[in-house]
Amino acid sequence: MLSAVQARVARRLEVHGTVQGVGFRPFVYRLARSLGLDGWVRNDDGLVVVEAAGSPQTLAALAARLRTDAPPRARVVEVRVGVVSGPAPRRGCGFRVERSQGRAATTGPSIREIPPDLATCDPCRSELFDPTDRRYRYPFLNCTDCGPRATIIDGLPYDRERTTMRMFGMCRDCAREYADPTNRRFHAEPVACPACGPRLAWAPSGGTHAASAHGEDALRAAEALLLRGGVVAIKGLGGYQLVCDATDEAAVARLRARKRRPSKPFAVMVAGLATARRVARVDDVEAALLTSVARPVVLLEPALGHRVAGAVASGAPRLGLFLPGTPLHHLLLADLARPLVVTSGNLAEEPIAIDNTDAREHLAALADGFLSHDRAIRSRYDDSVTRVVAGRPSVIRRARGYAPEPIGLPIPTPEPLLAVGAQLKHTFTLAHGDTAIVGPHTGDLEQQSTMEAFAANLAHLSRVVGIDLRAVAHDLHPGYLSTQYAATLAMDRRIGVQHHHAHVASCAAEHAVDGRYIGVAYDGLGMGDDGTLWGGEVFVADLASYQRVARFGRAPLPGGAAAVRRPARMALGYLFGAEMLDDDPCTDESRDARLRLASPFLERLPDREITIVSRMVARGVNCPVASSAGRLFDAAAALLGLGDDATYEGEAAVALEAAAGAPPGSAELPWRLTSRDGILVYDPRPTLRALLEGLHERADVATLAARFHATITAVTVAICTDIAARHRLRTVCLSGGVMQNQLLARSLLTGLSGAGLEPLINERVPVNDGGISYGQAAVAAARLQRGEA
Repeated sequence: MLSAVQARVARRLEVHGTVQGVGFRPFVYRLARSLGLDGWVRNDDGLVVVEAAGSPQTLAALAARLRTDAPPRARVVEVRVGVVSGPAPRRGCGFRVERSQGRAATTGPSIREIPPDLATCDPCRSELFDPTDRRYRYPFLNCTDCGPRATIIDGLPYDRERTTMRMFGMCRDCAREYADPTNRRFHAEPVACPACGPRLAWAPSGGTHAASAHGEDALRAAEALLLRGGVVAIKGLGGYQLVCDATDEAAVARLRARKRRPSKPFAVMVAGLATARRVARVDDVEAALLTSVARPVVLLEPALGHRVAGAVASGAPRLGLFLPGTPLHHLLLADLARPLVVTSGNLAEEPIAIDNTDAREHLAALADGFLSHDRAIRSRYDDSVTRVVAGRPSVIRRARGYAPEPIGLPIPTPEPLLAVGAQLKHTFTLAHGDTAIVGPHTGDLEQQSTMEAFAANLAHLSRVVGIDLRAVAHDLHPGYLSTQYAATLAMDRRIGVQHHHAHVASCAAEHAVDGRYIGVAYDGLGMGDDGTLWGGEVFVADLASYQRVARFGRAPLPGGAAAVRRPARMALGYLFGAEMLDDDPCTDESRDARLRLASPFLERLPDREITIVSRMVARGVNCPVASSAGRLFDAAAALLGLGDDATYEGEAAVALEAAAGAPPGSAELPWRLTSRDGILVYDPRPTLRALLEGLHERADVATLAARFHATITAVTVAICTDIAARHRLRTVCLSGGVMQNQLLARSLLTGLSGAGLEPLINERVPVNDGGISYGQAAVAAARLQRGEA
């Protein structure tokens, strides 16, 4: 029989994954102490390393429980168990947390993972409103379970000296909590209190930049201005936010005018779930999403008689609500007792401000006052936007609370790679092995300032996760600034990825589909591999390749980008130049008949515009053609009188969805499938003609809008059913910006399932162009793995 001394062994355990900044070391400390083990735990580069001594059975239990009992925000990918190279921990020495160690970045198979920011936990919120607590009403309290992470990290391993909190020396009380294994602030790196931590500052707009109040006085000054109908620029977790009273029509209108955002909906922050349910309809899944640690904006159906000003989301089918995610926001909502508009701190199309001086310069004309603080923000993270489709949460904008949480790749990349994304709703992705890290939402790459923000975020995240990039994936469109940026990089390989293949690959990859599937990509515009603009595409694809098997009929875009900004022009493009897809020529008589039907639409347009567009289309001058589902939705909305101009991308389509509501079993409009060059083509002309006939017969616009949605669903189901039978496939991956239309997405999921197919839609990455970079990474990884790149 072995003695206790003989049975004692020592082991080294390396824990890989998201294990720093999530309370993992305190968890290991308490677990090892409870098991009676001797040894230590430390952060080591991007890992957590444990050396422990005890019985084989106890060490086996430790290794198992590192996976099964890990903190809720941890992501344990692997626990590697090996021998201890040096002296084993002495019997009776106890267990301790050792100082972290770091190593230089390598090109090895691992990629460091960092956690997203975490919303205020319930115990911290209780302290915030407890008059007997020393952190009562302190806007920066946090613990190991909540608070800033990704926005303050300078490097790994994750310790205070590698965050923007290093400038705040801990007071005696905070240091005692930080060192106490029984305290929930044990090794909480951003720990702070009123005596030693960050502090609020208030400055009115105009005059000097000097603060006129600090701390509680600063907060009260901001709240007083909000109650008077003012707009306040508030420094949040990942950047500045513009805030006003959501129940005050004049305040909301003032913010719209200053921000140059005439109609795009604003997000509204409410104090809690009970308030949210008074403002909107909230089911159980949506409630869970609202109260999740990410605290995203959730798109919800407005409730009748809610208090929110009509100008907040005029014409939109859903209202974006979210709950406070920081102590500062909890204080604001509790003190003011009303919903607040909380939107990005920027002028339209610019990156959000994160620096105090920069904010004062760029937001001076937008805000009446500034509520700032002295904790630096290292990386921009806007608010995330989500929805629920068919009972499943789905991300529309992936930023604070989600990014940079890693997402798996079904086919690992053998080389570290960067995917630079598209032009609009921009993100980038870093990938190595089977791990992809999607950077936060940047915005639209249309200005130098946004490009600079992209480059800064990329440089920071690349350094922190420790990746030495070898390949870059990019869109095929040569005019995209992201494509041009990729061309400037010194990389071993450049991999061009077709826009819509990236869309459907993003859906397939996040659902771990590594074989063939049917890909449905409906969006605005993307460069096709034939040099034309695509946007209503169906593929038979895998992650490395695709075959275009169906598309929407083409129509000219009179004036190119001008037709995107003015859906009425797009409608004229269909009226004057929709692709002829049958053997019957388009005679003058049939053209005249179409124009007579369209007279209610044409009568509200300037005669000069109609004449000019007609000539442009006839002569093919500045009229690129596109097979775009998004542009078809624009045209339908314009014909129905729901929007001739668009002040933001997709505005007309949003109005079309809002008009349709959610009617069950709407009848389809006429539609037709034909074939061109071996590809199935949906001819939209009968559908648009039916819309015009309906208007001529004074049919209800809401009914026509609902029937249009039902038609696109029927067309898609018919195409996918045909392709599934011919190619022996069942999985259908739905993606593209048009899939943001909740009515359409829900109808497609129901219709495809009813046809015996297995439909999937993006959930963890956006269906819009915010998911393109992840799709590019998945495609590039598959091609590299096959040796095709």
